Amino acid sequence: MGVKSQGKLVIIGGAEDKYGESRILEEVVEIIGGENARLSIITTATQQPEEVGEEYRDVFSRLGVAHTDVLNINSRDDANTEESVRRISDATGIFFTGGDQLRITSILGGTRAYAALLDAFNRGTTVVGTSAGASVMSSTMIVEGNNNDAARKCTLKMAPGLNLVDGAIIDQHFDQRGRLGRLLCGVAENPGILGIGIDEDTAIMVHPDDYFEVLGTNAVTVIDGKSIKNTNVSELKPDEILSIANASLHVLSAGYGFDFRRREVIKMH
Repeated sequence: MGVKSQGKLVIIGGAEDKYGESRILEEVVEIIGGENARLSIITTATQQPEEVGEEYRDVFSRLGVAHTDVLNINSRDDANTEESVRRISDATGIFFTGGDQLRITSILGGTRAYAALLDAFNRGTTVVGTSAGASVMSSTMIVEGNNNDAARKCTLKMAPGLNLVDGAIIDQHFDQRGRLGRLLCGVAENPGILGIGIDEDTAIMVHPDDYFEVLGTNAVTVIDGKSIKNTNVSELKPDEILSIANASLHVLSAGYGFDFRRREVIKMH
């Protein structure tokens, strides 16, 4: 369970502070090498790759990263070029912007760029994603579901993710968009996994030895389905309200973390 490589992950719930104290992005800069970092910003998720890429280039330059490379992979042909492979392989940090998570998986999946990403991660390169770039980190990702609504059976659309985190599904903009119900649905459908909901301007840093710590100004919600006694999940009456009994729920702020193997909350300091 957890990460399957030597690299760290920083998974951001979206709307991270870019122009104030920038705590999360400052932490990213530190772990990817500071002023010696080589950051590859992958804009595949967004329909405005030039604008979004340049914004993040400016942000990371202000934070001290001398070498930022905006990599606009907008097609599977782009993802199979030698240049894309080289630019991913040369990076000390890889950053996925927000947008549409299905664009990331449908364009990168099975390509040379994806193989280069996995190789870099396995060698110890840090991979960072915000918003849609957060959802894709897990082996199964949430694509669509109801916001600000009671949990209903079979209203969740999921798809394979980039498979950098095993045994979890990740949701973002979590409290701000009222997504507890849809994460409960995801865990009810597969109680063996953890549901991780990350608020805006909040992140988890996932370490290779199978734990994460919380960064940022808001909270991370963890739903553990192993303790569930029963649910009414089924394909019958798919719009019915979900019933779920005995799920474990943890709400964690900065200074706390979670051990994937023991499935326990940990105090970091």
